[in-house]
Amino acid sequence: MEYEEPKFFHVMEYAAAADGDVIDMVSGNPDWEPPSALREALREYADLPPDAFQYPPSAGLRELREAIAERRGVDVDRVVVTNGTGEANYLAMARAFERDAGDEALLMDPVYPYYPGKVQLLGGEPTLVPTTRDGGLDVSAVREAASEETALIALNTPNNPTGAIYDRDAIREVVAIADAVDALVLVDEVYDHFDLTGSFESALTLDSDRVIVTSGFSKSMAITGFRVGYALLPDEHVFKAKARHMLVNVAGPRPSQYAVHHALAETSPDYYAEARELLAERVDAFTDALDAAGAEYSRPEGAFYVLARFEGFPGTMANVKRLIDEAGVAGMPGDAFGTARGDWIRFALVTPRAVEAAERLADYFGDETPASR
Repeated sequence: MEYEEPKFFHVMEYAAAADGDVIDMVSGNPDWEPPSALREALREYADLPPDAFQYPPSAGLRELREAIAERRGVDVDRVVVTNGTGEANYLAMARAFERDAGDEALLMDPVYPYYPGKVQLLGGEPTLVPTTRDGGLDVSAVREAASEETALIALNTPNNPTGAIYDRDAIREVVAIADAVDALVLVDEVYDHFDLTGSFESALTLDSDRVIVTSGFSKSMAITGFRVGYALLPDEHVFKAKARHMLVNVAGPRPSQYAVHHALAETSPDYYAEARELLAERVDAFTDALDAAGAEYSRPEGAFYVLARFEGFPGTMANVKRLIDEAGVAGMPGDAFGTARGDWIRFALVTPRAVEAAERLADYFGDETPASR
């Protein structure tokens, strides 16, 4: 199998090599402080005895798994701590394809770019399914696409890149479709703490043995480098997921898990609320500037991304590079996320310079079209 360089890396490398000052709106690295309890736990960890520097249990530290289970309302034996939500998604996809129930994965379009790659890595065939204009689930499109070859339906809510939050009743209908064709439903909820509308409901509330929910702490605690995620699996899938996790990784890093466990116990809900308030302010400022630039855009219900389309300036890789060179703002080309928003550009609002970036875009697109410059 041949692999292409991910477009994320290509854009970031181009922006880093640019001559002028460039505001990074490509990466999803939160720019705010992690919980103070997490820093305190790391300092404490440095003085622990030598056995704390050895392998943790493969499925994750027991105390962390118990804390996750309590918060998510599941039995602790269903929790597998992974190397980020990315590995949790990989384990869920692997379980779907290992069952000899088909090799097709239905992925919502626009799609998080790593989903198709993981599907192909596991020998599956990705099929893109259109969503509604605002990025919501199109149940009828999922029903039309599903067949006896469908082994997996993957959902991400709140969504990257659209910011849409999927309605729980729509997810319930998708689960019924999966049941009819013997597929599993992966629901990636890594942005669950960034519900900007109060409408998010976890797929765990459906209590279905078809549903595998994944999440993690990279975004919610602003610790993308710590690689602590988890999968919540129905009982019949836990053993094989744990076995694959052990064969691929042996275990996740003990210091990260230790710190996250302490942060879970000590961090007030205010921490997460303040992050949401910060993002809501950035969304307001950024979309105001997009209005001034005459852009069409999707206002996120959750997560921290905005998709925008500028008249006469399709979101191609060439135009993304032009925006870096001429406006000093780096975004992601829409075709990195499938076929549905190929003319759009995605911007990540996790930078303290989000307002400045918005002003640059308003200036760049406001008075003249880029083609007339």
